[in-house]
Amino acid sequence: MAAPTIRDVRAIATAPGGISLVVVKVETSEPGLDGLGCATFTQRWRAVVSAVDDYLRPFLVGKDVSRIEDLWQTAMVSSYWRNGPVLNNALSGADMALWDIKGKMAGMPVYELLGGRCRDGVAVYRHADGRDAEALVASVQGFMDQGYRFIRCQMGGYGGRHSGVGAPDGALPGAYYDPDAYARSVPAFLERVRAQVGFDVELLHDVHERLAPIEAIRLAKRLEPLRLFFLEDPLPPENNDWFRMLRAQCATPIAMGELFVHPAEWSPLVSGGLIDFIRVHVSAIGGLTPARKLAAVCEAFGVRTAWHGPGDVSPVGHAANLHLDLACPNFGVQEWSGFPDAVREVFPGCPEVRRGYAYVSEAPGLGVGIDLEKAARYPCGDRLPAWTLARRPDGSAARP
Repeated sequence: MAAPTIRDVRAIATAPGGISLVVVKVETSEPGLDGLGCATFTQRWRAVVSAVDDYLRPFLVGKDVSRIEDLWQTAMVSSYWRNGPVLNNALSGADMALWDIKGKMAGMPVYELLGGRCRDGVAVYRHADGRDAEALVASVQGFMDQGYRFIRCQMGGYGGRHSGVGAPDGALPGAYYDPDAYARSVPAFLERVRAQVGFDVELLHDVHERLAPIEAIRLAKRLEPLRLFFLEDPLPPENNDWFRMLRAQCATPIAMGELFVHPAEWSPLVSGGLIDFIRVHVSAIGGLTPARKLAAVCEAFGVRTAWHGPGDVSPVGHAANLHLDLACPNFGVQEWSGFPDAVREVFPGCPEVRRGYAYVSEAPGLGVGIDLEKAARYPCGDRLPAWTLARRPDGSAARP
């Protein structure tokens, strides 16, 4: 019997939680057999929609849905120029949808196709924040009371929010922060949290590339006694060469990679033992097909997974993360932002969290659907998040 072919491919843009999401739907020649994948690049969602509808659709229609690897390889090189977030996300949407279809054809969840469970629940971490140390401690304690054992601690968002930044006359609008004040504040508030909650909970912190490389190294050294589970994104991808100096200076575990889109960015860090956790945004590297290979390479070098999982990952993308987490022996922890009620209404089958562990639907495929009528009620907008316009005290642009 001939395998079904791809009948149609289309991008669906929706923002039920106030964040622009892009989901790709692949329909097949077999009635009722279709799949969903995440293609969310929230700051450039229109470009991804165009890449899917105008380029991937005509490339994929009529092809055999069972040949996921061949479709991924040929679609990746079909534009000749490749490995960028727009085209990678578009490809990811189709790739995840094909895995979703594969699971439905097999009558089993995707994690079974990846080798089966390595664990029964996926440990997740939540984001605690506060305007001051006291509020942060209360936020951390609140998550602990819900059963979470991994908690990321920030105080005042990325880079902190410090009064008296002192922007010059005529300074342009932006999210101003003081790198030096931020760097000095982190050890102090994390020491306060650790003193209050002890060492029975794992603490994390996200630098979000807000420091000069040498300052990031100094911060990582200061944080050693606090035994962080990891320090996230201490450097931007453009400064990858500094990771060797960072590793030589201290033993604070490092998580890196949410901005990576090309194997040349992560390969030296993984093979060189320069990071401890890989943090890529799975849709930004092209979907499940490359992510499962990356996880296997990381396993060989003792690097654990901690896939990017903020609010600008659709429930379909979160489900894909979790299927990988269940099947990968070198899983570390999964970022989790939670789903507002409107998101759950649009995406039936959202993964659930209970007492600090995430669980996928046991339905065949990825287990998440979409209500197109409800999705249409939440159109996407074009307003950029304020944190993407980061500025230093003198008004100069900073890495967000």
